Amino acid sequence: MRVAVVAGPDPGHAFPALALCLKFLAAGDDPTLLTGTRWLDLAREHGIGAVELAGLDPTADDDDGDAGAKIHRRAARMALLNRETIAGLAPDLVISDSITTCGGLAADLLGLPWIELNTHPLYRPSKGLPPVGSGLAPGVGVRGRLRDAVLRALSARSWRTGLRQRSAARVEIGLPAEDPGPLRRLIATLPALEVPRPDWPAEAVVVGPLHFEPTTDVLAIPAGDGPVVVVAPSTATTGARGLAELALETLVPGEVLPPGSRVVVSRLDGPDGTVPPWAVVGLGRQDELLAGADLLICGGGHGTVAKSLLAGVPMVVVPGGGDQWEIANRVVRQGSAQLIRPLSADALAVAVGEVLGSQSYRQAARRAGAGVAEVADPVRVCHDALGAWA
Repeated sequence: MRVAVVAGPDPGHAFPALALCLKFLAAGDDPTLLTGTRWLDLAREHGIGAVELAGLDPTADDDDGDAGAKIHRRAARMALLNRETIAGLAPDLVISDSITTCGGLAADLLGLPWIELNTHPLYRPSKGLPPVGSGLAPGVGVRGRLRDAVLRALSARSWRTGLRQRSAARVEIGLPAEDPGPLRRLIATLPALEVPRPDWPAEAVVVGPLHFEPTTDVLAIPAGDGPVVVVAPSTATTGARGLAELALETLVPGEVLPPGSRVVVSRLDGPDGTVPPWAVVGLGRQDELLAGADLLICGGGHGTVAKSLLAGVPMVVVPGGGDQWEIANRVVRQGSAQLIRPLSADALAVAVGEVLGSQSYRQAARRAGAGVAEVADPVRVCHDALGAWA
């Protein structure tokens, strides 16, 4: 099966797409990744066909102040720009990231079947949940359900506006206004990060996190016999700033951390300044780091949170914007993390001490990670969907 996988250049979307391509390769399929130029050589090094996704840079006509316009109108423009490239690949199936939606539109233009890749839990509205992004647990009792109903009504207007904008964008490029949607939605998360809903879409399938390590390097952890604390600042533009710097200033072994502790800052770039002898900063395989870690401090991005849960490592989460607030609150309710907002040295010190001081957080993380045994195989889901479509 030939597959075109379309994803934006943000690591939180490009890396899961790369991971999915590797799964297709392992199954004997022929995937090609369309994404930003930063990751093309990396994909090719792993045997994946890779092509630049045209139109990622905004133009004067793009209105980034309007989220709907940013997603739908830009997607329509990009669908036209990439239509011939995708057609030239002669794919049997197109996989389109849920944010970089041009892949689905291009597939519709070409009459090709397509599947949506959600690199996080299912974020579509539900009649049984508060609005996604609020971070709230489903309301309990009459007052709780009334609260959720009011919040859903307030958020429904923007959802309907988005649907109208998508319909208008489809018409502008010659497609019917009504969007038939994807054959399937791959929900690349752990069951523990989902919230039960009474209206789960029939086409949505939980397939487990899709993780890709952009390096083979392993960071050397400084010597010591105390806990290992990994700090993974957010790669998203909406992430909280200054987390790595504050962690290195605050988490001093023998003061805030137990004697002999080590701090590892995992990020795509190296250190900005002097690094104390009990710490290391740089790019290394996060799965290797987390395998020996006692605590992760992160921004709440879904990919990093899911890696931590798979490793059974508890967290202190410092969420920024986007979906990080939602994810952070879900892991707090699940019992595997504490949340800090706003970020401060005192709050960080207290939260780190509490999570390291109680086994309940690690036990909850291990329970969450064990849920990966319940998920479906994304490649099999795609094959079955294509077979049913044909």
